[in-house]
Amino acid sequence: MRQLILDTETTGLDPKDHRIIEIAAVELVDRRPTGRSVHFYINPDQEIDFGATEVHGLSWEMLKDKPKFGEIAEEFVAFASGAQWIIHNAPFDVAFLDGELSRLGMSTSAAIAAEVVDTLALARDQFPGKRNNLDALCERFGVANAHRTLHGALLDAQLLAEVYLAMTRGQESLTIDIVTPRPEAGEGFASEGPLQLLIVLPSADELAAHHAYLVELDRDAKGACLWLALTPDSAAGNMSVT
Repeated sequence: MRQLILDTETTGLDPKDHRIIEIAAVELVDRRPTGRSVHFYINPDQEIDFGATEVHGLSWEMLKDKPKFGEIAEEFVAFASGAQWIIHNAPFDVAFLDGELSRLGMSTSAAIAAEVVDTLALARDQFPGKRNNLDALCERFGVANAHRTLHGALLDAQLLAEVYLAMTRGQESLTIDIVTPRPEAGEGFASEGPLQLLIVLPSADELAAHHAYLVELDRDAKGACLWLALTPDSAAGNMSVT
């Protein structure tokens, strides 16, 4: 599967009145970075809101010698066509992209992308009640982002690629990592009959740490933590094990 981790920076918050000033897309194929990307700074032909400049550090003066969106649109569309787009807060970026493409009479994102995945929505499903902006997710998944002092489309796309891969690393990938072939007969194991499963029980400290985590999760979920509700007689260091 071909995926693009995509990000934009803009002159403001309203796609009807504001324009894209930076766009970047980083390519993954079969969940592996390929090293291919596109990155453009764009002349918006308008002033940039002060609040937006505070976020990304870009001014119109810095961008007046850059191409306008119409000059890079075909190259961007050629790179992005047919891929699954991965975007943090996708409705925002897609609205701006569709606005730019519509002004040029070009097909919008629905006809270009195979699918759009919103990592903000994924994060809110996985971590309800917690901060789920890019900085918070980098911290949560151990993605180094100390060099991110301002927003930038290419840097943010690169960071989001790492976050997305960590956030969507499911049970099937763990199984692939740990499964080993069953030994053949004659290698010291019987060729028939069930394999013996080694069960390692948690220590008291591990149980206490798990209980503390569930208590925190229950607080964040406003009392909706099912796992804590299923262990009513549990206490730190004295949880029931079934």
